[in-house]
Amino acid sequence: MEVIDDDISAVTSRYTLTPGRIGDEDILFCIDVDPDSLSEMKANGVNGRPITRLDSIKQAILLFVNAKLTINPEHRFAFTILGKSASWLRKEFSSEVESAMVAVRGLSAATSSFGQADLTNLFKVAAHEAKKSRMQNRIFRVVLIYCRSSIRPQHQWPLNQKLFTLDVMYLHDKPGPDNCPQEVYDALVDAIDHVSEYEGYIFETGQGLQRVLFRHMCVLLSHPQQRCGQDYIDIPKSLVKKTPASESMAMATEDVVPVSSQ
Repeated sequence: MEVIDDDISAVTSRYTLTPGRIGDEDILFCIDVDPDSLSEMKANGVNGRPITRLDSIKQAILLFVNAKLTINPEHRFAFTILGKSASWLRKEFSSEVESAMVAVRGLSAATSSFGQADLTNLFKVAAHEAKKSRMQNRIFRVVLIYCRSSIRPQHQWPLNQKLFTLDVMYLHDKPGPDNCPQEVYDALVDAIDHVSEYEGYIFETGQGLQRVLFRHMCVLLSHPQQRCGQDYIDIPKSLVKKTPASESMAMATEDVVPVSSQ
């Protein structure tokens, strides 16, 4: 039987996936400590004390760290804060939960506004640390938790330098005369596109619901080397069908957000 050349070509050009190693992560948290982080969430703590965004952020970070180390105990974490620019909170990367707890306990918000945030120094720190991570066959990620609604952040960064992945969790006020969360969101999307080595995710909420923050942080557990594009994320699945109609209506209303997704 004669074999046609086109058939041979089709067989030899079949797609194959080259085996590769998924690198352990070094994750740098950057937490916005502007007074906007003291805005109250729609929940109360012990003795009815209001829970702030910063309180919820602390809980979300510890949830993330514990879950990430359960997945792989070799991941490591360090912490910075964002005022006018980024500065170290805990510089040593560690895979110990206790280290993260110490850093989180050290978080406190400023009493006066920093105005416009400059992300340039954060990116410089991340690039420097990312080079050290690469030498150890690790990958580097920044998780920025941002809280300002009235002025968009800025940065200056080379277009061709992508050494780390940037994820953003954006907690914001509703749009109003003094707020422009859509413009801030767009600037954060631009920053992700500008600096990210792998697919960076951005999530946002303007509703003050802790469960929405925790849900988004759980999606950020996904490893950058194993991600699909954010537009294709279909998790977590909706629980609407499992709740009474009245509760479903309330949940749908609470979870609506005023800022467009990426």
